[in-house]
Amino acid sequence: MRYSKLISKKEFQTYFQSPAAYIVMVVFLLITGWFFSSPLFLNNQADMRSLFGIIPIIYLFFIPAITMGLVAKERSSGTLELLTTLPVNDAEIIHGKFLSALGLIAVTMLFTLIHLFTIIILGTELDYGPIFTGYLGLLLLGGVYTSVGIFTSALTENQIVAFIISFLIVFFLFILEYTLMIIPSGVAGFFQYISVGYHLSNLTRGVIDTRNIIYFLSLIVFFLRLAVVAMESRKWK
Repeated sequence: MRYSKLISKKEFQTYFQSPAAYIVMVVFLLITGWFFSSPLFLNNQADMRSLFGIIPIIYLFFIPAITMGLVAKERSSGTLELLTTLPVNDAEIIHGKFLSALGLIAVTMLFTLIHLFTIIILGTELDYGPIFTGYLGLLLLGGVYTSVGIFTSALTENQIVAFIISFLIVFFLFILEYTLMIIPSGVAGFFQYISVGYHLSNLTRGVIDTRNIIYFLSLIVFFLRLAVVAMESRKWK
């Protein structure tokens, strides 16, 4: 675990050593700012629901973009082999990179609190329970998408391929909620349960159900384990 923290710290610092992270964060905040301010000025409506509604969609592009090179870039440049010569195992490498990407997501989400402060300044009465659980749900959703992105990055040396595969997986998990009407009723319940939107919507309503937390954590563990297996597969060649 000690090596995971070291790798996480190094990767997190690497994000901010190039303009890419700043550009992605600024674009993310501009889009969320637009969707927050539009109802505020057009309908005189100030709440966090519009923000919580748009962020999962932005995640579909934002998270694959920041995770696609975490392993693929090191594989293509040959630095991954150098890293594995150190006293660190594949699981620690994966977990460290996961924590660094999730840290970047958390920092980006912190900047969206300016919208919450804006609502408070305007004197709008707020129910802080759904806001807290909403942010918790978005962080957990970010963790799921990050684990998917690291898994796909570990599959290939090509970052673009990693981005495309990651996008397709997270888009599938996202779109399931909207396809239930065309799915046979006998299996609709199953597909509803495996859709991320169903569990996220419960949290954004202020409902903390352990089944929702377990769902997100299980997916994170599952894809991180797949990422470790993908890393280890290079030894079989």
